[in-house]
Amino acid sequence: MLAGCGAEPVTAAPTLDGQPPIVIAHRGASGERPEHTLASYRLAIDLGADYIEPDLVLTKDGVLVARHENEISETTDVADHPEFASRKATKTIDGKAVTGWFTEDFTLAELKTLRAKERLPRLRSTDYDGKYEIPTFAEILDLLVEINKGRAKPVGVYPETKHPGYFASIGLPHEAPLLAILEKYGYRGRKAPVFIQSFEVANLKAIRAKSDLPLIQLMDGEGGPADDPKASYAAMASPEGLKAIAAYADGIGPYKEMIIPRSAIGTLGDPTSLVRDAHAAGLKVHPWTFRRENYFLPLADKGGINPARHGDLAAEIDAYLKTGIDGLFSDNPREAVPAVKKGSGK
Repeated sequence: MLAGCGAEPVTAAPTLDGQPPIVIAHRGASGERPEHTLASYRLAIDLGADYIEPDLVLTKDGVLVARHENEISETTDVADHPEFASRKATKTIDGKAVTGWFTEDFTLAELKTLRAKERLPRLRSTDYDGKYEIPTFAEILDLLVEINKGRAKPVGVYPETKHPGYFASIGLPHEAPLLAILEKYGYRGRKAPVFIQSFEVANLKAIRAKSDLPLIQLMDGEGGPADDPKASYAAMASPEGLKAIAAYADGIGPYKEMIIPRSAIGTLGDPTSLVRDAHAAGLKVHPWTFRRENYFLPLADKGGINPARHGDLAAEIDAYLKTGIDGLFSDNPREAVPAVKKGSGK
């Protein structure tokens, strides 16, 4: 009965360019390995992901490294290193007080002494904690060079600039080192297998002024860009807002419930017009984030009451494919890749 509480079945809408939707491995295969590690990215590629996604922050010496946040106590063993105890601090990041250890207070050599750990230990295995380093963006691109040798269709990279306004304010802007390293590795032009994404606006516009690489404006379900207090993601998702985004970006990465809302009890509702409106503005749509644990799934797709147990991720993905999305972010390419291939008929 609950399965019937969602949207009525519809004929799948086309993607913007008529190509099959892409699977973006969110922080790598982060449902099976600690996120943002070379092991996580390699597994995602082995499982068939089209793109791997590194979130990029900077070190004290200006090196781009992959971490979900510049505060690293949730994803590394930094708290277990007495030599770094004095580095613990409280900072204001995007208007919020955050306490912990921050990448910008460490050199790359110091960060390399840390080891990654599972960010969601109540939902996922901790068997791989302590095994992997924090990778630099260059090391991730080196992995892609190795993997893509002899491939007809290369696996792409989908970096996110994390807190770019904050980093610029402390003299560590993302744009120059990001564009320099992408150029060094041969990522040039609008057809390069890369998307650069951000929740902020100014850094995307700054990149567009210097590069024609594909850009994605991220959107959350609430609030607005940290670099523009007057703006809201809701307004940016309107037809007028999407036209404005199309002046500097090639697509949007919305929180998935902006496309199919959930009811108070967690069932999928009727799709909004966001995908259709974005396509009308010439923008691709890559929603986030699709995860297999019951904790994250719609009510009808849960596999029981244990939040860590795996439910029917393919069913949720299929509902979104029908809206015409051009790709999706998933922690679980093991399930997402076959679901997208089946759902898109490819």
